[in-house]
Amino acid sequence: MFKGVFTAIVTPFNNNRVDEKALEKIIEFQIENGVEGVVPCGSTGESATLSYEEHISVIGVVSEMVAGRVKVIAGTGSNNTEEAVRLANGAERFRIDGHLQITPYYNKPTQDGLYWHFKTVAENCSAPVILYNVPARTSVNMLPETVIRLSGVKNIKGIKEASGSLDQVTEILKDAPGDFCVLAGDDAITVPVISVGGHGVISTVSNVAPGEMATLVSYALKNDFKSAKKLNFKLLPLIRSMFVETNPIPVKKALNIMGLIENEIRLPLTEASGPSIEKIKKAMRDFGLIK
Repeated sequence: MFKGVFTAIVTPFNNNRVDEKALEKIIEFQIENGVEGVVPCGSTGESATLSYEEHISVIGVVSEMVAGRVKVIAGTGSNNTEEAVRLANGAERFRIDGHLQITPYYNKPTQDGLYWHFKTVAENCSAPVILYNVPARTSVNMLPETVIRLSGVKNIKGIKEASGSLDQVTEILKDAPGDFCVLAGDDAITVPVISVGGHGVISTVSNVAPGEMATLVSYALKNDFKSAKKLNFKLLPLIRSMFVETNPIPVKKALNIMGLIENEIRLPLTEASGPSIEKIKKAMRDFGLIK
């Protein structure tokens, strides 16, 4: 069971190359602050602009740096089923605990196409597969009935649900097997997702506030919703600031302000604009991350 906070970590760059020193700082910061795991090469990790070689290298470097101290869920998805299998197989050269597999973007497959895509990937890799539903990025929404159908595939063990629909989350939890984990894919609704039976979150904001997110999820999983609600209200302005522009533009700027990474992002994404930077800084100051 995947339970708790899993940080969808950024991929730091320096002169357009992966910055391994900065990556190590990020990993240590996450582990020191109590997250359950890290997710390299997701959408927050700019997987869309990593070459195959970079993609596998980042997963390998993260796996070696983590050294079994927390879980590693490798982002290995693609809108090409064959490429998704290739990425999954490449990642399994290293010590990983699971795969995060996004719904194929741009292709807009049918629900049956989604089923066969994920089934094919799961049957061609060894580590557990976590499905990833994020219609805002992919233009396809994987319906609860498709998720339930996939939950019967031996190697598929959970889903990152980022449709923003508590109705969908509830439908999945109602009918999925007991060992099928449901993780929030939107930081702002982590507590509501756990309140209906979810198991945690794959988080963006935990890049900058891992300890607070770990505490939030711990409260919610222990049914201490009074404490969870209070901390959630405190976190909300910071969460919102991390999405004032396309993820991971704001979170990379925030990590840069904290001195953890260079403020470098790959085209077609660009660095945060002036007004956005002011919003990010204000949220960070109000939260106590910076003075």
